[in-house]
Amino acid sequence: MSLENYTRAGQIASKVRENTRKRNHIGRTLYEICNSIEKEIIDNGGHPAFPVNVSINEIAAHYTAEPDDQIVIKDTDVVKIDLGVHIDGYVADTAVTISYDPKYDQLIKVAELSLSEAIKIAKNNTKSSEIGKIIENTISHNGLKPIQNLSGHSLDQYIIHAGKSIPNIRTYGSSFSLSSNQAYAIEPFVTTSDGLGIVYEGKIRNIFSLVSRKPTKDKGADEFIMYLWNQFKTLPFALRWLVSDFAESNARTILDFLIKKKNVRAYPILVEGNNKVVSQAEHTIFIFENKSYIITK
Repeated sequence: MSLENYTRAGQIASKVRENTRKRNHIGRTLYEICNSIEKEIIDNGGHPAFPVNVSINEIAAHYTAEPDDQIVIKDTDVVKIDLGVHIDGYVADTAVTISYDPKYDQLIKVAELSLSEAIKIAKNNTKSSEIGKIIENTISHNGLKPIQNLSGHSLDQYIIHAGKSIPNIRTYGSSFSLSSNQAYAIEPFVTTSDGLGIVYEGKIRNIFSLVSRKPTKDKGADEFIMYLWNQFKTLPFALRWLVSDFAESNARTILDFLIKKKNVRAYPILVEGNNKVVSQAEHTIFIFENKSYIITK
């Protein structure tokens, strides 16, 4: 049953997130952080649903470690760690923001508070626009800004973004309602009052997913497509996950080819428009009858 798999994935994700929250990451490389979190997920009986995102300061999302990434966490950094666990493709998605500088405590606290307030009203038939309104009101009442063009999302088996978005701002016009027997990730992103409140795509793209298995007429590329499907299905993956089976240069070349052929999608990092610091908080909820369960609590 999907609820059982979601629940198990959520228990693992919650445990790993809280261990990550407590750990001192100063001086650790991003490669070390991503690998250790993913190993902990596997050691607890789960599978990483996507490469662990370690997005620092003005990078809001979608940075994962390159193979042997030597970027080091400093004591002035604000670090968003977004992790996902799947059991048989059923995904629990959660995130925590970590900082060792007290001046960012409010930024982190407000992300967590807006998430908590949103979850209080999330149940069967709640309109997504109402969730966005609660998130924006909570953030703005605390003198900060929500990121307008990032949102939560519905989840489905082997699909992290399953077509429905939960906004982090009030929206007007039609909006969908949450429905029973469905999982949703709610994830407010918060920036400072002088931030733009919008993210833009950066140049770095180091997270990928397979979007089509259409043959390319290139034997090596087609074999690579089957490898990706067998390993990850439609879930995102990182280049560093491939280097045990392929030479890094060869994997990069084939990925570039498959991106051009539109078999593979590359996800750019997302950067705050005024290069201001961003915080994030995230839980996955499962709506069952008229109750919502925080599976990553």
